[in-house]
Amino acid sequence: MTADRILDASGLQCPMPLLKTKLELNGMSPGERLVVIATDTGSLRDIPAWVALSSHQLLSQSEEQGAYRFTIERGA
Repeated sequence: MTADRILDASGLQCPMPLLKTKLELNGMSPGERLVVIATDTGSLRDIPAWVALSSHQLLSQSEEQGAYRFTIERGA
């Protein structure tokens, strides 16, 4: 799965990974994909919950060596 943009929010504490994700998606076109990398455990709850309430779609979510990776497709 390819990404149009990558947001590295590693080292940022809640709520910054979610806020930066929102800002990044606002600057994207519908259908574009954003990969977010975060290390804050709150992101595991916050990002999927927010995406579920938005027009965006969470395409994948994974964890590797303490880093959480989310692939989000920009909605309308």
